[in-house]
Amino acid sequence: MAKVFSLTATAEPEVANPLVKMLSIMFGLLLLAGVAVGLTGFIIGHKPLFNMTREVPWGLLISTYAFFAITSTGLCLLAVISHLFGGNRLAPLANRMVWISLITILSGFLVIGMEIVSPWRMLIYNITSPNIASNIWWMGTLYGLALGFILVEFWLILNRRFGLALALGILAALAEVAANTCLGGVFSTLAARPFWFGSQLPVYFLACAFLSGAAAAIIFTHYAYIIRGRQMEQHVFEGVQAAGKVLLLMLVLVSVSTFWKMTAFFVGGSSEGRVAAEALVYGPLATNFWGIEIGVGLVAPMLLLVLTRMNSLAALSTAGLMSLVGMFVSRLNMVTAGQIVPQFSGVESMPTYLSYTPSGFEWVVVLGGIGFTGIAFLQGERFFGKRFTEHEAH
Repeated sequence: MAKVFSLTATAEPEVANPLVKMLSIMFGLLLLAGVAVGLTGFIIGHKPLFNMTREVPWGLLISTYAFFAITSTGLCLLAVISHLFGGNRLAPLANRMVWISLITILSGFLVIGMEIVSPWRMLIYNITSPNIASNIWWMGTLYGLALGFILVEFWLILNRRFGLALALGILAALAEVAANTCLGGVFSTLAARPFWFGSQLPVYFLACAFLSGAAAAIIFTHYAYIIRGRQMEQHVFEGVQAAGKVLLLMLVLVSVSTFWKMTAFFVGGSSEGRVAAEALVYGPLATNFWGIEIGVGLVAPMLLLVLTRMNSLAALSTAGLMSLVGMFVSRLNMVTAGQIVPQFSGVESMPTYLSYTPSGFEWVVVLGGIGFTGIAFLQGERFFGKRFTEHEAH
């Protein structure tokens, strides 16, 4: 009979050093601040706190949820691929990727929960009156199923029942892929929003999932060694290099996809879609688009990975962090650009673009989600660290 899980068998008490304690307090305060703002919104209403309007109903919190959810999908997929096809270089990163996949989807749920006026009603009516024709219903249900599968998978990993863990991981990956495409479908089936409408977004989101997942695997593995003050073992570094290769490939694919998506608006299609694209190319969103989404998020990490030939851990980690920043801003750009063109553009006195700038309270909620990710990562390293180094049995 397999031994029952105990913290004694998995914990690394030495990880509870002053640096980890300080960072845990910092991330904990961010989490508390985000939750406090969200609870305040439930009491006094969201309108005084958040800058979403009837014309621009989706904002920073929606894009942040998409960012966390897509990252979770990528981590889950990379983890199950490395577990399923044993003996590959990604294997030493796999158990940690399962944990980070779990906490990023929880972070996404935390952020979106603060954005929804009555999240408890969503939970009730999701079960009692499901709308199977709704992409949003499928997205929420499938991500909920994925969360359950990943929870059980990680519990089985902690108990060293790797065969069953792999089976649950496969189910989680299937649920995450389906949920990820439904997330893309939420946007791509809205014909009234030409910038989103079309068949590209579900596949594009899947490419972004692999990109974000590889980037997150690199940086969290690197940070795990930083907080321990230890040098990374060669086989783990080779795993990070393998994740770097996935990252580089996805950076190229996402860059090509972005180029053709933007080009398509200028050679055909609806005028509203082209106006939205112009907002990114040389309009109010141009700085975010060129400076952060393209420059920091795509071009700079590609150059860094190529020029260093992935032989530098610092360069790999920096490229991963820049890629995640770019993906975060990319989600915000996409959500915003799809809404700031008025539905009745061309009508007299109607502005070319509507205005949306995230409020400070929205940023606090986002920081709360980041705080949860940070503190869960640190405490995971403290209490489950020994399991993150086991991969031979998969």
